[in-house]
Amino acid sequence: MNVIGMMSGTSFDAIDAACAEITLIDHRLRLRPLGMLSRPYSQAVATRLARALPPAATDLATLCRLDTEIGQAFAELALEADRGLCGGCAALIASHGQTVYHWVEAGQVEGTLQIGQPAWIAERTGKPVVADFRPRDVAAGGQGAPLVSAIDAMWLRGRPGRPAALNLGGIANLTLVPESGEPLAFDSGPANALIDAAVRLFSADREHFDRNGDWAARGRVDETWLSELLAEPYYLRPAPKTTGKELFNLAYLQRALARRPGIAPGDALATLTALSAESVASAARGLGVTELVVSGGGTRNPLLMTMLERALGGVRVTSADALGLPSAAKEAYAFALLGFLTWHGLPGTVASCTGARGPRVLGAITPGAQALTLPAPACPSRPLSLEIVG
Repeated sequence: MNVIGMMSGTSFDAIDAACAEITLIDHRLRLRPLGMLSRPYSQAVATRLARALPPAATDLATLCRLDTEIGQAFAELALEADRGLCGGCAALIASHGQTVYHWVEAGQVEGTLQIGQPAWIAERTGKPVVADFRPRDVAAGGQGAPLVSAIDAMWLRGRPGRPAALNLGGIANLTLVPESGEPLAFDSGPANALIDAAVRLFSADREHFDRNGDWAARGRVDETWLSELLAEPYYLRPAPKTTGKELFNLAYLQRALARRPGIAPGDALATLTALSAESVASAARGLGVTELVVSGGGTRNPLLMTMLERALGGVRVTSADALGLPSAAKEAYAFALLGFLTWHGLPGTVASCTGARGPRVLGAITPGAQALTLPAPACPSRPLSLEIVG
């Protein structure tokens, strides 16, 4: 079955669409990557989205407009991906949409909102769409994230030691898959969120990210300020836990900068990059991680990766590409797999990773052009392993 997975992360720098051939054999999933496309939002949509995200206030008219415009942008890319990557043979599209709010009170997630109306995708492509993945896990008492943990748990199962998967998006999330016992997953803190916010601030919004870590590389880490930043209470909270730009946003950065008046932009960015590396490394060390399999946009920042490897000490760092899953497309492929599981009536969560009362089938299905006929559930429980084939 060919499935297109679609994702736009907390950095909202682009929409990713990845096409995968997925099969289920007994309790084993097999995924063959067929390619990825990535397209940025239009400047107008990106600007409206940036102005609507926390800590900004917004209104229902803006939210409605963004829901439509983002849905239309996903729809156009889905059609392009189906024709260009799947030869028009995609059977299903799985859309994460765009997270605009993750409501957390005293460590408990009370609600989560992803927009990008899937009806536009179904109408444009004629294919059924699975979307709105996170709320079911939240309703079951879970964090609603990181949902990629279910895929990580299958993918890394059987690797020696205590391997963990790390995704460096706007927020860093970590999934530990021990040889025995249940997997554990959580958001460790900011990866690119504060770095991107600082670049936007220091460049008066002319630049949106620190390309290749060049700006930070010209600065020096302010060790005193770094220690203050690492005192953030979130880092000490036990897993499972999730966070987002509701916490690590421009206002958070501005409060932190106010405690360091006059700091040079390069020094600030070097320190924020060190914060991302050290907060991940501290979490990994605390779990006894022996191998870290890394993916996401942060892998394209050489300074961040150098700082991370240095902070990890002897922990082996492996790219997701080395294990057959393209690093830049990992989350899009993960949602293709989650969509496949939903389509077959199988749960897409691991309770020990999200904190839910138990595994749940995720999402809501929007029919395509044909009558909606779901297959019988493929097996009584979630698959136990994932094989990536070339």
